[in-house]
Formats: sequence, structure tokens, C-alpha cells
Amino acid sequence: MADIQRPDPDALIAQLRAQEEQTGRGKLRIYFGANAGVGKTWSMLSAAQRERSAGRDILIGVVETHGRAETAALLGGLEAIPLREVEYRGRLLPEFDLDAALARKPAILLVDELAHSNVQGSRHAKRWQDVQELLAAGIDVWTALNVQHLESLNGTVGAITGIRVHETVPDTVLDDADEVVLVDATPDELIARLRAGKVYLPQQADRAARSFFRKGNLIALREIALRRTAEHVEDDVLGWRIEQSGGAGGGVAAAWNTSGSILACVGPHEDAAQTVRTAARLSGQLNVKWHAAYVETPRLQRLDAKRRDKILAVLQLAQELGAETAVLTGDRVAPVLAAQALQLNCATVVLGRPAAAQWWQKWLPAKHVARELAELAPSLDIVETAHASSSRRLAQALKNPRSSVDVLETDEAAHSKWPGILWAVGVSIAVTLLATPLHGVLELTNIVMLYLVGVVAVAMRFGRIPAALAALLNVLAFDFFFVSPRLSFAVSDVQYIVTFAVMLGVGLLVGQLTAGLRFAAGVSNSRERRAQSLFDLTRELSAALETSQVIDIGAAAVQEHFGGRAVVVALDETDNLRYPEDLPEGFDKSVADWTLRQGQSAGLATSTLAAQSWRYVPLKAPMRVRGVLALEPANPRWLLIPEQAQQLETQARQIAIALERVHYVEIAQKAVVDVESERLRNALLGAVSHDVRTPLTALITLAESLQGAPADERDAVARSIVHQAHQLNALVSNLLDMARLESHVSGQSVSLRRDWQSVEEVVGASIRAARPALEGKVVRTDIPADLPLVEFDPVLVERVLVNLLENAAKYGASPIVVKASVTESSLVLAVSDHGPGLPASVRGKEHTLFEKFTRGQAESATPGVGLGLAICKAVVNAHGGTISAGSAAGGGAQFTITLARREPPPTPDFEDMEQGLSCP
Repeated sequence: MADIQRPDPDALIAQLRAQEEQTGRGKLRIYFGANAGVGKTWSMLSAAQRERSAGRDILIGVVETHGRAETAALLGGLEAIPLREVEYRGRLLPEFDLDAALARKPAILLVDELAHSNVQGSRHAKRWQDVQELLAAGIDVWTALNVQHLESLNGTVGAITGIRVHETVPDTVLDDADEVVLVDATPDELIARLRAGKVYLPQQADRAARSFFRKGNLIALREIALRRTAEHVEDDVLGWRIEQSGGAGGGVAAAWNTSGSILACVGPHEDAAQTVRTAARLSGQLNVKWHAAYVETPRLQRLDAKRRDKILAVLQLAQELGAETAVLTGDRVAPVLAAQALQLNCATVVLGRPAAAQWWQKWLPAKHVARELAELAPSLDIVETAHASSSRRLAQALKNPRSSVDVLETDEAAHSKWPGILWAVGVSIAVTLLATPLHGVLELTNIVMLYLVGVVAVAMRFGRIPAALAALLNVLAFDFFFVSPRLSFAVSDVQYIVTFAVMLGVGLLVGQLTAGLRFAAGVSNSRERRAQSLFDLTRELSAALETSQVIDIGAAAVQEHFGGRAVVVALDETDNLRYPEDLPEGFDKSVADWTLRQGQSAGLATSTLAAQSWRYVPLKAPMRVRGVLALEPANPRWLLIPEQAQQLETQARQIAIALERVHYVEIAQKAVVDVESERLRNALLGAVSHDVRTPLTALITLAESLQGAPADERDAVARSIVHQAHQLNALVSNLLDMARLESHVSGQSVSLRRDWQSVEEVVGASIRAARPALEGKVVRTDIPADLPLVEFDPVLVERVLVNLLENAAKYGASPIVVKASVTESSLVLAVSDHGPGLPASVRGKEHTLFEKFTRGQAESATPGVGLGLAICKAVVNAHGGTISAGSAAGGGAQFTITLARREPPPTPDFEDMEQGLSCP
């Protein structure tokens, strides 16, 4: 029997997760065509009319007819949302009303012109982003798109037609569409439509016929559209095969062998955007992941700010097209790229084609990155892209002319080179002045060493160019001032030519190596700062016990790392954002609420509300979103650096986990309190139902029997009534005392009235108060006659001794002994009995006897609610003392009270008292 081929469990889990994500999400249908006029909008409206006739809820969000009568006729009978008017530069422009569509929530919404750019100030910069939010809300969307508007094909179409379209859509929008309907027309048919005025108005049609709508352009665009549609169909087939096979490990899907991932190298040249677009298109064709990386070398680090901004813009483009981006560092590009490709398991590397060598470069032995990469990694497929004049620019909000922070947070390129040049000149002059008086003392070789030290010093502080200048100046100074004939550049000995060459070469080499080490040290310091920032944040958050502490720690850590201003907004009890009263200027609550609801970043350096000066990041914890982190960085360009963006996301993740931990700690504490309260409630109800009802029942029975009892029995019945009344009074007194002791009057558990008291008097009063409960048991006292006065609350201490005596009477045996003694700093009171002692269940954990509603035996015929010892502990603790339980020396149980004491005030003499009384 053939082995049963089981599906891959990881693939099954991924499939289930994908299905779960699609649950409740709307479906996207794109009417795709080669260019305008093929009939995309007409086809979409025709299908909408058929669905309306079938009873579907169809709503028009926005439809552009471009003056075509046939298309406008199809609008009849379809409900439409009124367009909202947005003011822009003194004009009112009609725009799609996203909020109205979300509120209406139809079954199918028609949104034409997917690549349209929204007016500045709208929630999203592009209409396709509006569509993504509509899909997330569960609304099916139908839209239209031309092939020239795809981002990865923008450069290709521009090169064919000579016209570049600035409104583009990421390829992932088309790839993720549930349905792609190709609307096609032959070039001859399309030209005929253009001449008939069915595509553009007459004045526009003539201009289009001379430029864009040439037959060769239409044929090429049609081929591209057909190929792109075929790729989408191929993806659908592959997805179906995988789904039917139960995952990638199934028999059907095993026949689809795809290559590894693609790695695009982003360089400082103008065609870097074309490299990214080509890599995105290849990844779509091969159905593989792709990555984009920029390698920062010491030479590239010296680029000016304008070219560095272009690099960041290309990295942002790669992220929009679905790539995972990274900024790498190294002395050379090829080894770093090879290592990155190996780490990411990439099979193909996409590079920009090197520029044509100048006439003087042809004589130099130069090796291009592609050739070096082929030698380092022979298994890699290397693709070189054609030159393109397109380039990307940063949004205005991301430009900060006042900032000089580099891409890798090093500042070598930020500073002017003039200080280094001046220092190179100054060091050369200083070494010359130092070595001149030593000319006759030191050999020329030692003077050369002094000049090399100066080169090293300049290289460590200012980099390569100042170091090279210092090396050149040092050679000239050495020749002019120290080589015969002196004070001239003439050389009498030809061997000094070799000395000059070696001196210059060593100086340049030492300067190069020193500057390289300085660059590597700067990169290492940058990584160390990021790691240290995360470590400090994690350490401080681990000690936070309240939500307010997490908010303060998180905001301070983010602000310290990125500068500017940071705000952490957590959720309240109703799962809404709890905003602080002193929100900083520029903070937008509506954007923060959108970030919380959608679980996506918005604002600065994102595709949603990019005009904002703040970046809003959802605090995603393992269970749910716990709030929003808002940041207005000191340098907005930082957020385009992949490492810094990952740093912000990681910090947000740490804050979210801390908020979730504190949340569940509070829930756990509340649960413990609820359980404890329930336990106390049940114990109290049990005590009341048993220990209070029993004396009440006895009192009622005795009172009823008292009416008909003979005269000689009435005294005994009356005594029983009194006994039961005392027991009931003791129970109620304990309950009231416990409630009073825990009422936190004046901010403390017990309000004390201390006074200097005689211990003997308080013990005697306690024995008299406990006499009804003692039931004739013998009580002995052991109190020294010279026991000094002690300061305490006599009423409360008396209550403690009464409870201890009653406890000894209930569970112990005669005689009961009350003993008192003093030390230099404390008073010790002990109450012991000669009974069976403490129960075996509490030995070793005697402290549990002093908890509320705790009794020595869970089930006992002895009345009581288990509050007597708890009251004793509360009173003793209020006095700053301790109480403990243990076994007595002669058997039985013993309870020991220790109270702090101090020396009592001196007692006045009798003669002084008489003189005081006789004074007027």
C-alpha cells in the first residue's frame, strides 16, 4: 500500500488563518484594461444594473463618465452617494465621501478611478487606500484600473509611450483582488472609438491621437495588460491547487516549484526606483517574497542630503510595493549583499545596470558589483535593470532642513569638510614646528613617524579627505624643511623619492584604515544605542505595576530615543482611548481613534494621512490592541529608516505587552478580592445563621417557658436567658468591633487613646468582664507588684484580654493563667490554659488563627464566628506590637502579646502636691 501523503500542518494553519482574516472582509473586483476607452466603467455599470435587477444592494460611490453618453445612460436607477466638496487653493473640488459610504454600508459599492489622488487634507492620500478601508469594513467594492497606473509598470509604460503617469497603485492591490475582469479592445477598434468621440472630448481626442493613442503604443499596452491578467489568473490557479491539496505538502501543490526570494539592491543612482519596480514585478510573476536593501559604505556615507533623501524615498517605495527593507553597512557592497541573500534564502539579486565608463576609467582595473557578486555567490541569479530617468522624492513633511542626522545616525556627512581641512593644515604646521628644533637630534625616519602620527590624529577626528590632505601636506613639508637641500623642493638624493612615496602611501593607507574603523565604530554605537534603549525600556516596564506608570515610562523612552514629543494613550474601562488633559499641539484624536479601530499605523511616513506631523502606532499586544503610541520625532526622516521604524514598532510592542500585563494583574487582583469577599461573606452568613440563630432560638424558648414555669425554676431559666443574652451580645460585639477596626477612621485602622495605665487594673477589669464566659473556670494572675505604668489604650487592650480569656474558656481547661512582665523596651502579656493545646491542623502555621472567620476546628459545637483573635491582632498591630500563638510549657495553648514601652514620667512627691494645692 502506498504511503498516505499527509498535508503540511503549517500550511493548514496558515490556510485557516487566511480564511479567518477573510471572514467579514469585503471582496474586491477590478475591471482591468490596457488604457482609457476600452469600456471598463461601462462594463462595471452594466454588471451593476444586472445585480440591481437581481435584488442586490448596489450603491455608487464615485463614477467618472468623462462625458460618454452610453456610460452615463447606465447610471439610471442606481443610488449614488453625494460627493463631498473639499476646499483646495481657493477652489471647491468634489471628492468621494468615505464616511458616508461606511455609514451606508451597501452590499456592493462602485468606486471608479482606483489610482486617483485625493485632495490634500483627506484621510488617505490615495483612493485605493479608501478602498482598503471599505473592504476592511465588510463592503464589496467594484473599481476600474488601467495598466499604466500599476507602480511596477510605471517606468516601462513611460518608456514605451513617452508619457509618465504620476498616479499609481501598488501591485499588491491588484494581486490581492478577489476578481480581475479584463476589459479588452483591439487597437483599431479603440482608435475608431477615439475618432468617434467615445473616449475623450474632441479637443482632447486630437491631442491623444498624436501622442498616447498611437497604434504601436496600444499594441504594447495590450500585451502588458494581457500578461498581467494572466499572472493574476496563474496565482488564482496556484491558490486553488494548494487549497485542494490541503497545503504545500499535498500532492497537487508539489508540482509547483518556485524559486527563492528576490533581493533588490537600492543604490544612490537615479535608476534605483526602476530597480525596485523590476524586482516587484518579478516577485509577482514568480509568486515569491522580495526584499530591498541599501548598503551603506564609508564612501556612500559622504553623499549629500539630497541624494540621501532619494535613497530613503526609494526604500519607502519598496515598502509600498510589499518589500521588506533593510539598511546594511560594510566596506564593500558585494560581500554584504551576498551575505544578506544567503541569510534571506534569496535566489535572485536585482541590480541597477552600471553607468558607461568614462574614457579615463577604462584604463583603471575596476570591478563592478555584479561581477564581484557573481564571484562571491556563483549560485545567485543576477538581473541587471535598464536605465530609467524616473526618481522618487520624499514628501515635504519628511524633509527637515534643520536636521543633520544621517541615515545611519552618524554625523560624518553632516559636518562641513572645512574644519577638517583647516585641522589638516594646522596639524602639518604644528608637527613641522615641533620637529624643526629636533632636526639635529632625531633621525629623519623618526621625524617621518611624527608626521604619520599627525595623519592618524586627523583621520580619527575628521575622516578620509582631511587625512589624505594631511598626508600630502606632510610629504611636502618634510621635503621642504628637512630634506637636503632644505627650504626647497629639490631632492639631492634620489632615494628620498622612495621615502616620499612610501610616506604618502602609508599616510593614505593609515588614514583610510582609521577612517574605516571610525565608520564601523559609529555603526556599532548606533546599534548599541538602539539595543540599550530597548533593554532600558524592558527593564523599567517590568517594574511597572500601574497603567499610569507604563504610560509615563513608555512615552519617556520613545521621546528619549527619537526626540521630539511622544504620547501613550491607553484604553479606559469602556475600551475607548483615555486622553490626557494636556494633549500637545498637533495631536489629532480622530487619527488616533482610526489607528485604534483599524490596528494600523497612520500619519507621518505612512500611506494614511501622511500630511500629519505625528506618527500614530497601534499598541498591539498578544490578545488585542491596548492603545495608541503617538510620536512627533525631532527628525521625520528617521521614520523612513527601516531599523528606526522597527525600533518604534518594537517599543510600541513592549509598551503594549506591559499594558496587557498590568491589565491582567488588575483582573487577577480583583478576582482574588472577589474570591476572598465571597469566602468571608459565606463564613459570615454561616456564622450568623448558626451562632446567632442558636442563642436567639434559646432565648425565645426560655422566654416562652418562663411564663408557665414554677416559681422555683424561674431563677434557673432567668440565668439561662442571661447567659444566652451574653453570648449573643459577645457575638454582635465582635462583629461590630471588627467593622469599626476596619473602617479606616482618620486614615488608620484603629483610633487609639493612649494613656499611662496600670497593667494590674486592666487585667482585673478584663477578668471581671469575661466572668460570664468563664463559667466558673479558675483564673490566676502572675503580675509583679513593682510593674511600672505602661502607655496604651485601656479599653482596647481590655477587649484583647477579654477575647483571649473567652477563647481559653472555650477551648482550654482550668486553671487559666494571665502573666505580665516587662523588659527595657516592651511589655509582655501572656494568657495560657491547661487544655489540649492548639489543633494539629494549625501547628507550624499558627498565624492563620488570627485571620477573620477562622476557627481552630472547621466544624465545632463551640459557638463563635472566628473574629475574636482577628480583633486582638488588629488592636495589637495598632499599638505597634505583636501577638503570637504557641504551646504552653505545662501543656495547653498560650497567646503572647508584646507591646512597646518607654519609661513613664516621674511621679511628683506628696509635699510638692500639697504646695501646689496651696498656691492661689
